[in-house]
Amino acid sequence: MDSSSATIIRKEYSVGTSAGNTIQAPRQLSRYESQKRRDWNTFGQYLDNQKPPLSLSQCNCYHVLEFLRYLDQFGKTKVHTQGCLFFGRPDPPAPCTCPLRQAWGSLDALIGRLRAAYEENGGSPETNPFGNGAIRVYLREVKECQAQARGIVFKKKSKKRRNNSIMNPKQPG
Repeated sequence: MDSSSATIIRKEYSVGTSAGNTIQAPRQLSRYESQKRRDWNTFGQYLDNQKPPLSLSQCNCYHVLEFLRYLDQFGKTKVHTQGCLFFGRPDPPAPCTCPLRQAWGSLDALIGRLRAAYEENGGSPETNPFGNGAIRVYLREVKECQAQARGIVFKKKSKKRRNNSIMNPKQPG
């Protein structure tokens, strides 16, 4: 990975001293900024560990999808398989052998942080692999799969229709 695109720049601010000189002191990062930095570094390490190593400029949405699938092995959310007795039950009465996965909400937040970090580190919004439509489709599928496995129903919100006379008041009704 080239150092210019993978390096997070430490945010700093100037502090005046009694002699009028200024010194640079590190600014305390927010929880979000700290997590974003850790996520960015983790993704950079993931690219470095590929055979052959990938630079950020070579990265596309398929590499991001592989990264999300890789992270699944470290998940803590039980997702019942279709063959499980507890599939579709919100509160299973006993333990089962179904796999632990990354929760949809965690993946969604991760992608948001990586998308922001990519652009903060010089990437353009047009080439941001974290904002690709394939990533949104993957996240939607994970959400639906996990909801179904836990017996949670998500209802799509219907779009409100506006009356044409309100939209175009000058048209005869």
